[in-house]
Amino acid sequence: MNRQLVTLSRVVIVPKYRGAGLASRFVRLSCESCQWPWIEAVAEMGKVNPFFERAGFQRVGSMKVQGNSSSKQHAGIYGTKPGTNQSVKLSTESHRKSEYAEPEYFVFDNRGRGQC
Repeated sequence: MNRQLVTLSRVVIVPKYRGAGLASRFVRLSCESCQWPWIEAVAEMGKVNPFFERAGFQRVGSMKVQGNSSSKQHAGIYGTKPGTNQSVKLSTESHRKSEYAEPEYFVFDNRGRGQC
C-alpha cells in the first residue's frame, strides 16, 4: 500500500502570500510531478476552505473523532510517521484544540502523471 499512497501532511505559506492561489498551484504541480499514484491529505479546515479541491484533490469524506479520546487514540487520524509504523505524537495543546475535530479526507489521483 505505501508504494501506492503517500500523505501530504502539512502546507504552510507566509501570511502575506495567502489568498493569491500560490499554495494550491504549488501543491498541484508538486503532486503531478511526484512518483506516487495516490496522494492523501487530511484537513480540519476542509469544510470551509476549498484549498485542496483547488489543488486538484477530491473530497472523499469526513472523519469523526470521538470526544474525550486519549492523545494516542486521537493521533490515529493523522496516520504514522513516514517510513515507519509509529503513530504521530500530539502535544497536549494540539490534542486539546482538535479533540472534537471532524477533519475532511482528500485524495489526489496521480495515476499516469508522476514520473520522478
